[in-house]
Amino acid sequence: MKAVLIFRQRVDLGDGLMTEIVIWQVPRSLPGSDHTYKYRMALIDAGVCVLRYDNEAGKGDHRHIDDREEPYRFLTIEQLLDDFEASIKRYRDGHADHR
Repeated sequence: MKAVLIFRQRVDLGDGLMTEIVIWQVPRSLPGSDHTYKYRMALIDAGVCVLRYDNEAGKGDHRHIDDREEPYRFLTIEQLLDDFEASIKRYRDGHADHR
């Protein structure tokens, strides 16, 4: 089986914010991950990536918040999307007074 793209989306949220989500089904799990998905989800603010969830080979599932990187516990794609959306909301709530 080859990698199969299962979801790709870019959304302009306004106020200089944009999201990009790409999810692939892969034939076997990447080193460091216990599932068969390869993904990247990013929130870009005025051209700068301020939030990213991904699972690059060797690092496993993790997220970047500004300059900080921390592990992420992957359960399901649905939970991953929910967690990403919640992080976007927290980011927007924390930056609302700066817009």
